[in-house]
Amino acid sequence: MKNFIFDLDGTLIDTMDMYLLPLQSILAKHGYNITHEETKPLFGITAADALGQIGVPEADRQAIEDEWYKVVYAQNTTINTFDGVDDTLAQLNDADGVKLIVATSKVRDEYEAEFIPKFEIAKYFSGAVTASDTKNHKPAPDPILAGIKEGNGIAEDSVYVGDTINDMRAAHAAGIKFAGAMWGAAMPERLADADYKLTHPSDLLKLL
Repeated sequence: MKNFIFDLDGTLIDTMDMYLLPLQSILAKHGYNITHEETKPLFGITAADALGQIGVPEADRQAIEDEWYKVVYAQNTTINTFDGVDDTLAQLNDADGVKLIVATSKVRDEYEAEFIPKFEIAKYFSGAVTASDTKNHKPAPDPILAGIKEGNGIAEDSVYVGDTINDMRAAHAAGIKFAGAMWGAAMPERLADADYKLTHPSDLLKLL
């Protein structure tokens, strides 16, 4: 593999509780009572898509989304990369001909404000596709196809690394291999059809 395309949340950085716990409490304020377990399938997709799946009317989504993100980033929470991510990305970055790309459900402003300046690993990525950059989002293939173009443009050289079924569906819809980041998967049983099941980030080095 030459193009390693990565999801961020739940794959490289440990953010599930950061997003889902505030979502659950804010939804309850607006009359949508769901359990923490029921929020897990919403992790890793855009906020608008998540609220739509819950049944929030389109006219109400932006206000709830704004409230959600305000709470998310007001938390005094330290967000870490998963163990082994930093070293693995450094080794991949040093490999001949390899490109590292991000394909995330974060919008561009969030990516540039909350990821690039706050995480040292941002320096390893030569390109990024955010939810602001494609009309359709995961599980549609559009973000992954854009990620391939950010690399060398060859699907056969590309693998998408993610932690959710929507990541896997997007990769397969784009015609590339999918590597399941089992260390961050909230619902690992849904990744049974992953082409590669990774128990540790260093397993990616075997795909070179």
